[in-house]
Amino acid sequence: MGAMMLMACGGKQGMSESELAAQREIDSLKAVNANQAKELEDFMDMAAQVEEGFRLIKEAEGRVDIKDGNVETSQKELVAENMQFIQQQMQQNRELINQLKNKLSKSSANLSSLQKHLDMLEAEMKTQTARIQELQAQLAERDQVIAEQGEKIEQLSEDVSTLTTENEQKTAEVAAQDKELNTAWFVFGTRSELKEQKILDSGDVLKNSSFNKGYFTQIDIRYDKDIRFYSKSAKLLTSHPSGSYQLVKDAKGEYELHITNPQQFWSVSKYLVVQVK
Repeated sequence: MGAMMLMACGGKQGMSESELAAQREIDSLKAVNANQAKELEDFMDMAAQVEEGFRLIKEAEGRVDIKDGNVETSQKELVAENMQFIQQQMQQNRELINQLKNKLSKSSANLSSLQKHLDMLEAEMKTQTARIQELQAQLAERDQVIAEQGEKIEQLSEDVSTLTTENEQKTAEVAAQDKELNTAWFVFGTRSELKEQKILDSGDVLKNSSFNKGYFTQIDIRYDKDIRFYSKSAKLLTSHPSGSYQLVKDAKGEYELHITNPQQFWSVSKYLVVQVK
């Protein structure tokens, strides 16, 4: 190595001034070429990053489905994640393109082909920006439609709930009215028992409003048509149309009442009082 260094030094020392100038020019051109090669390599690496970014953005766009308005929460989250990724990648591409423009403006070489490449990247950037803006507008429109549909569904649900409540109330009212219309009360007892309960007062039946209503048995006139008195003596003290009932004896000789026409029987009074012995 020492011998080679001595030879090199001796070689340069033995060069003429013109030879030395030529050698310096050659070294300078080599340095320029190396620098330009490095600039070209850096430019192409960054351009490749931008193009890869465009590819990833297009893939993410394909995962953003705006056709189905009734998307699940997980799908909405996926759309949001992809849109966030697209925004981040677009910002990264803008920064890279700005760096490329800066490098090209400061380049020591006339790289016209690289300018065309940069122009192409900028044009693609504008195209993708417009497409993303349109996609955002469509997503916003879809979200608005979903929100309006949600409000309509909520209102319909409230209407249905209100109608259901009203129908339940009406049904309960009708049932109560129906029960009241078909409810009657009967009681049977000896004369002394009826007088004790103030049902019979000075020979009058139910004339005193203070009679003991709890002494009566409540029945549904639609179903309770036969009443046993467990007595061989029975007398109806309240008024009921003849022909609407039969007062007959059973095998033991005890009276029982068969109501043959309930509506007619109870038309005069919903109370039946029978005196037995």
